[in-house]
Amino acid sequence: MQVFLERLFDGISNGAIYAALALALVMVFRGTGTINFAQGEMALFTTYIAWGLTTKNIPVVLCLLIATIAGFTLGAVTERVLVRPIEKRSLLATLIVLLGLFLALNSLDGILWGNQNHSMPSLFPNGVNSFISVDGARLYWANLGVWLLVALLVGAMFQLFNRTRLGLHMRATASNRESAALAGIPTGRILLLGWGISAAIGAVAGVLFTPLNPDALGLGEMFPLLIYASAAALFGGLDSPGGAVIAGLLIGVAESMLSGYVSAIGGQLQEAIAFVAIVMVLLIRPQGLFGSKEVERV
Repeated sequence: MQVFLERLFDGISNGAIYAALALALVMVFRGTGTINFAQGEMALFTTYIAWGLTTKNIPVVLCLLIATIAGFTLGAVTERVLVRPIEKRSLLATLIVLLGLFLALNSLDGILWGNQNHSMPSLFPNGVNSFISVDGARLYWANLGVWLLVALLVGAMFQLFNRTRLGLHMRATASNRESAALAGIPTGRILLLGWGISAAIGAVAGVLFTPLNPDALGLGEMFPLLIYASAAALFGGLDSPGGAVIAGLLIGVAESMLSGYVSAIGGQLQEAIAFVAIVMVLLIRPQGLFGSKEVERV
């Protein structure tokens, strides 16, 4: 029971990060119909910013705030400068631009911060003895902190979507951009805010995830996270924020349990879980578990 609980705790922690990134992907997709393949590298870039500030003895909380602002700015600039002029041409052109941004940000990270891996300080107590015992299993305060912050983030996003005028405008723009514009909604500004908020969420996810593993901050850190988050977004439904969150948690727990109890799964094979989830969803239920089915009128 002890081993099971410890693996469950790890799975929930990883799943919470996948859920946050999946939520960011869903926000962009709802507004533009595009999966932001550069989402992971945006998160990595802002996490490096936070780490660089911690080396100057700046408190981690303040570093997280600065990284979040930097993420919002990066997302807004990306939408205004790269995506908006290109998306009028074709969806494929937009995807190519985002893949180019993925490579450019990763190269820039290497130029600015080097190829070595680094350790990111945690927002929460993260020592060897910083845990509580649950039926003999260790539940670390760092994990609890991640759960709490991600829950607050998800709650804030749901409040934004469902209880604010901005959320109403975002949902209207996602549903039908042309009709929203005719109704007087500033769709350009709404899309810019959506991309900015999405990148800010990615910054929070990066700063929360990196301290969970020693020397985890490196150039290849976010690509596996993007794969898991993409699987969660597809599994839950690309137009369903709640579905993306639930799917992210499920994938995190499934990954932890399978890698722990199935000896053949480990290392890079863990990523196969995400690929299997993507393939199964696309074959069986393309709209995802909670996504709405597209209806064509003829």
